[in-house]
Amino acid sequence: MSQFGKDLIQALSEAIAHAKGEGDALISQPIDPRDVRKRARLKQAEMAPLMGMSLSGYRKWEQGKRQVSGPAYILLRVIEKEPEAVKRALQ
Repeated sequence: MSQFGKDLIQALSEAIAHAKGEGDALISQPIDPRDVRKRARLKQAEMAPLMGMSLSGYRKWEQGKRQVSGPAYILLRVIEKEPEAVKRALQ
């Protein structure tokens, strides 16, 4: 079986366990990309590259047309706490 197949089976097993109330689950608090950006004193055109995405994609988050999840959620949390660290890392 391929690694993808093994990963898929593991992911589905974890999803079933979560649905049954078993196992660990990560619960994330909602995050507002606009609030994070404004606290970091950035323009949308400056924030999008920090997130590794297009300006139009970033705007969809602020407009509520897309939901933030996964690694993007974590990166927003880092920018929220240490925006200069992210800027330095990307230089």
